[in-house]
Amino acid sequence: MKVILARHGNTFGPVDTPVWVGAREDYPLVEKGREQSTAIGAYLNRQSIMPDRIISGPLVRTREGADLIAAEIGFSGVIEIDERLKEIDYGSWGGKSDAEIEALYGADVIDDWRERTIIPDGADWSPDLATLRQNAVSVMHEITEVPAETVLLITSNGTLRYFHGAIYNGQGDAPSAKVKTGHICCADYVKGSYLPRFWNMKPDDI
Repeated sequence: MKVILARHGNTFGPVDTPVWVGAREDYPLVEKGREQSTAIGAYLNRQSIMPDRIISGPLVRTREGADLIAAEIGFSGVIEIDERLKEIDYGSWGGKSDAEIEALYGADVIDDWRERTIIPDGADWSPDLATLRQNAVSVMHEITEVPAETVLLITSNGTLRYFHGAIYNGQGDAPSAKVKTGHICCADYVKGSYLPRFWNMKPDDI
């Protein structure tokens, strides 16, 4: 079984000030984000990959991305919605810019999260760390119980970090858990284990 994980496309345009977008900030894709979703579909077409299942998080940006990918590849199945693929709720950080976060909490907390996936002490984020990890493990386990050649999961950057942990399982040479907008990751499920193939790749570069 092949599992492809995708991060939704951009939710900010070139003149917008990016802010922290979590579960409460249910933004649609902008034009660039829609193009990125179509590019994921184009990659699947180039590789002659037709997913047996497409599973999306419940937020507008992931559902819209899933719809665009499905249209590009001619997917005729039902797109499944899984609440465990919902982005982290960044609480009082949601809707704030990096500059605002830095002014309140310092620059180190941003770097710790983005570069090392360390949730800041005292941050009012949800769900908790144990739930985030368990959600990723349970999704990855459950998709292996349904016969399929390829499964496509579409979610957000914060949530994807815990799928990285489930796939790489502490490997010392694992790449950063970050995933850019419109980028994809891939792993094979072989004999009870996930074998990572690539992480955080732009579809046009594969």
